Amino acid sequence: MLRIIFISFTLFITSSLVGYAQLTIGGYGEVALTRNFFSDNINRYTHADDYKNAKSHGRFDLPHVAFAIGYNFESKWKMYSEIEFEHGGTEAAMELEAEEAGEYESEIERGGEVVLEQFWIERNFSDAFNIRVGHIIVPVGYTSANHLPNDFFTVFRPEGENTILPCTWHETGASIWGRIGDFRYEAQLLPGLDSELFSRRNWIQGGSASPYEFKVANKYAGTLRFDNFSVKGLRMGVSGYYGYSFNNSILPSSADKYNNVKGAVGIASCDFEYKQPRIIARGYFDYGHLTNSEEISKYNKSLTKNSPSPRTNVASDAVCTGLETGYDILPWFEHGHKNVKNPQLFVFGRYEYYDSMYKTANNIADNDWCGRQRAVAGFNYFPIREVVIKVEYSAGILKKQYNNENSFSVGIAYAGFFK
Repeated sequence: MLRIIFISFTLFITSSLVGYAQLTIGGYGEVALTRNFFSDNINRYTHADDYKNAKSHGRFDLPHVAFAIGYNFESKWKMYSEIEFEHGGTEAAMELEAEEAGEYESEIERGGEVVLEQFWIERNFSDAFNIRVGHIIVPVGYTSANHLPNDFFTVFRPEGENTILPCTWHETGASIWGRIGDFRYEAQLLPGLDSELFSRRNWIQGGSASPYEFKVANKYAGTLRFDNFSVKGLRMGVSGYYGYSFNNSILPSSADKYNNVKGAVGIASCDFEYKQPRIIARGYFDYGHLTNSEEISKYNKSLTKNSPSPRTNVASDAVCTGLETGYDILPWFEHGHKNVKNPQLFVFGRYEYYDSMYKTANNIADNDWCGRQRAVAGFNYFPIREVVIKVEYSAGILKKQYNNENSFSVGIAYAGFFK
């Protein structure tokens, strides 16, 4: 059925059943069309001069299409689950090859991922204290806590956080959360990241995944987030993460030389969102540090090629920051839209800087192409609150020895909640 999806799909219907029982069915999604004005050759950084005049290339994509179901058993107990198809999901088929003596062959027909993004059971005690256990969103940084397509102006999720952090970050664990006046808090206990899956391009991003049927939890981690809503229209948030990552794999090393290697990952983040009827501004700043990055780099590069590890160096520090603002210009022309309910046309600009190898250990080479800036301009048109059409031009600015990576993108998305 996914083959016929040509627009992103979100529908939330909440129907009251018996007493407090309540069923929620929903989802969200995006479609993106992009033209990249640079080469996608894997050697474009090591031999940049060879690709100065490379032809542009285009891509059509379904970045995220998610479907969800939730149920309130009664006033205190809830469950929620969400499955996400990234880039159209995966398709495999068995075929009988007439050209190869009638052999049966298994073929991959479509790339992508199918991910259980959320599945949790929650017990509510009061506004100030609740417990959630299961597969949950890790609310570190702006994007993981605000990942619906109407939470950002760009066609794709903010590039900085989408590069160096898992995005959307989800883990199996336990959470306590609540709201006290104008403050909301959340604390989580999670399995640690796997340092074997760290890389130079994406820092610790891959470490939240597991190539196995379970998540290894030899090490543990914790997160904490606070949001302040005391100023009307403004949300200000801070979040953090800390946990060990080395030897959090299915085949941990027993060598004595790694006894003191912890691979502690620490991340500090702040973000905000300011919303008024005609103006929206959002921003974030994330900084991360990894201890023992040199030892982890050497260890990963020594792994067998059959390992799921990227087997590259990893930096000790990574950073990303971004700011976007948009202004609704449609009221200037609202005399032509009297029969349309609350349409909006935001003209926006965005700037990002990120570097997955911001700092490296003494014996680890710094790949300069990992640090870049991105400037974006475009518009978001909301014909109704739940639908958005996005158009943007993006300038990807790399250091002078490399070629810039500019692109033009168009997207359409659904994100709505009906109660």
